[in-house]
Amino acid sequence: MNQDIPIGVVTISDRASAGIYEDRGGPAIIAELRRILTSPWRAETRVVADERPLIAATLTELADRQRCPLIVTTGGTGPALRDVTPEATESVCEKMMPGFGELMRSISLKSVPTAILSRQTAGIRGQSLIVNLPGKPSAVAECLAAVFPAIPYCIDLIGGPYLETDPAVCAAFRPHQSFESGPSKGV
Repeated sequence: MNQDIPIGVVTISDRASAGIYEDRGGPAIIAELRRILTSPWRAETRVVADERPLIAATLTELADRQRCPLIVTTGGTGPALRDVTPEATESVCEKMMPGFGELMRSISLKSVPTAILSRQTAGIRGQSLIVNLPGKPSAVAECLAAVFPAIPYCIDLIGGPYLETDPAVCAAFRPHQSFESGPSKGV
């Protein structure tokens, strides 16, 4: 029997965490994951303020206690003084994965010249991949779609569960298969 894979979805926003502003980033992540994934999964959602210790504690809890192989954040990646998501992510990760941020900025630059101000990143904590996305819902979908082909294999490499995708939406790449053929049924 397949159990649902827990996936962390963290919105980082002072206003959303205070109930002043409706969280649209977290729901955008969940909607995109529903389109992409065919593996059974469930969202472990959190909405937290732009406070580095709180963000770090939330990421740690999702990785270590909830055992989320994937944690996706939205918000706090800009240059503003309160934007500290990348720093919080780096503080809890053993390995940083800068290629994720590089690709997301490259994709976003096609739509908006201010994408160079974004500081998205990704890193690994134990058997969890943490990916920081921008806060704008349309950018969430665009960036997650860009990096997701590499996410299942990264999770394989760190000992996580086998994530399958809908090849019509996102062909996950694993080296032992052709990228065009979509995900294989086993490792």
